[in-house]
Amino acid sequence: MNQIDLKGRVAVVTGGAQGIGYATCERLLQSGARVVIWDIDSAQLEAACLTLKKHGLVSGHVVELTDDVAVAVATAHTVALAGRIDVLVNNAGITGGNATTWALDPAVWRRVIEVNLIAPYLTCRHVVQVMLQAGYGRIVNIASVAGKEGNPNASHYSASKAGLIALTKSLAKEVATQGIAVNAITPAVARTAMFEQMTQAHIDYMLGKIPMARFVEVGEVAAMVAWLASEECSFSTGAVFDLTGGRATY
Repeated sequence: MNQIDLKGRVAVVTGGAQGIGYATCERLLQSGARVVIWDIDSAQLEAACLTLKKHGLVSGHVVELTDDVAVAVATAHTVALAGRIDVLVNNAGITGGNATTWALDPAVWRRVIEVNLIAPYLTCRHVVQVMLQAGYGRIVNIASVAGKEGNPNASHYSASKAGLIALTKSLAKEVATQGIAVNAITPAVARTAMFEQMTQAHIDYMLGKIPMARFVEVGEVAAMVAWLASEECSFSTGAVFDLTGGRATY
């Protein structure tokens, strides 16, 4: 494992109680960061903090990320607790199941947009203000190859991740001279609990698109996040980093 220096840094990871988020918390802690997990599931959050504490200083805050007031409270709580926020990893997301665009329930469509796009906007809205005061920050948005290519039977998910990529680019340009770097990662699917929200046909479709003929490992995503979250990532901003095993080479 390559060593990334995050000593003294405070990182917020949304949806960090499981899957890619959990692996990211683990990697950031191993790199010396203090980690605060923002998650909606209190039981999973407590369990994650319990197992992650062997790697470093970690705590959790239960927050509904689509609620502006709740995100403002979580931001203030984290700053009061840790004194700063240097890194924000927008990882929390849902798939919303699979169906054709015309068959998807509008309520499901809206919920996917709320969780996958509105929530990262709200976390950025509040955390960026903390970073601007400090003159330093690293934001990493976990998008998806679906946001580049548009997966069939997943228009809600694909649209939400395309929006997150655009949000990344816009925000990066707004803070480019303020010591804050904002980047996105577009991984192929990993074997996480999100698989439970997908049909087997959709899982097979996604695997068939990957030249390496395997899914990405959560640790591989976490490794890229760790570098993007570091001070060494000093001249990359507004960029989209691919993790698709050759599916998308742009």
